Amino acid sequence: MIDPLWFKYAHVLGAILIFGTGLGTAFHMWCAHLTKEPQVVAAVGRSTVWADWLFTTPAVALQPVTGALLAWSYSWSLLEPWLLISLGLYLLTGLCWLPVVWIQMQMRRMAAAASRDGTPLPARYHRFAWIWFALGWPAFIAMLVITWLMIFKPTF
Repeated sequence: MIDPLWFKYAHVLGAILIFGTGLGTAFHMWCAHLTKEPQVVAAVGRSTVWADWLFTTPAVALQPVTGALLAWSYSWSLLEPWLLISLGLYLLTGLCWLPVVWIQMQMRRMAAAASRDGTPLPARYHRFAWIWFALGWPAFIAMLVITWLMIFKPTF
């Protein structure tokens, strides 16, 4: 049998990738947005979308797998309240993240077009930027709570 610490290592690494990449790209994207420069937003948008596909997406896909392996290896019931809350918050995070990825691609596309055409960022871009910003907060807060639950495993 594989030592459960390897599952824990993979799970923690996945959480670091999800949270760290998300926080880093969100900060970078928001700073680019504040410049109101289409070229800057387009360039940062490209790297942000790439980072999501290269780092966040695989970690998001593997996190439930490593979590299930951890639960199995430690004989935790999947009905533990802290685990159920974590799963619910993980789903909430995913429901926020999926539209964010699509919005980022739209923002990148609009910024590239504005840069190419020599025009300012369109009003639709700014609406998307605020939706993107608003969707980030519940996802980040949920990730903080999930991390707390994983570490403390409270009994309710």
